[in-house]
Parts: sequence; C-alpha cells; structure tokens
Amino acid sequence: MCSCGWAGPDRLLDWETIGDQDLLDGGAEEADACERDWDGHTAQVEETTVPLPETVTTLLERLEEEIERLTKTSPVAGVRAARRLEVVAERVGYWAARGTAADLDTAQAATHLGLDEDAARKLMARFGRWSPYR
Repeated sequence: MCSCGWAGPDRLLDWETIGDQDLLDGGAEEADACERDWDGHTAQVEETTVPLPETVTTLLERLEEEIERLTKTSPVAGVRAARRLEVVAERVGYWAARGTAADLDTAQAATHLGLDEDAARKLMARFGRWSPYR
C-alpha cells in the first residue's frame, strides 16, 4: 500500500503448492510479483510528481547509502545521523511548505508530491508548522 492511496492487487499464496517448503522459497514467486507491481506503481508516480534535480537525487541516494553503512558499524550513530537528517528536513521544509501552500491547493500539491490529499495536507502542515485542521 502506498501513501497516495494505491494498493496492489491481491496476491494469495497457494499453500497446497507451497506445502512443506520454507515460505521464503515457496512464496518467492508471489513476492516477486508484488515487487514488480510496486516498482510499476512507483515509476508511474515518479512520472507525475515534480522532478528533483539530479544533483539533489544523487546527494540523497548517497546520504542514504552512507547512513546504512554507518548503521552496520554503529546503530546508535545511524540513529543520530537520521535525527540530524530529520532536523535538516524540518528546517528546509518550512519555507518550501509555505511557498507551496501559497502557490497550490491541496489537490495540486498532492499530485506533485505523489501523495493522497490527506497525506499531502498533513505533510505540508508538519513542515509549514500549522494545524492540519485549518
């Protein structure tokens, strides 16, 4: 299930076919199908959202890799890095949310962000530091 409201098709495991197999092996085909559904959905969403500059995308991907690497050697340092990232997001998101609210209505913002309207409203309120019920 996605924050935009999308839910993939139901995929049921055939327990008779799986039998005594380990679920990891017996359910691998259905798990792969779910992953393909998800990948297709995220590709569609990516096409409709506001594009990020390649430099920002690359920096975020690199940061994620570095925090994951750090977490393997020091989980507490990984938490500290994630918290720093959270603080930065709140700081830079403030004016971004306020500018977006001035330029777009909630439905438009939701489309550009790849979220449903409720999720977009809550995200904008959190970053913009206003009540989501205003």
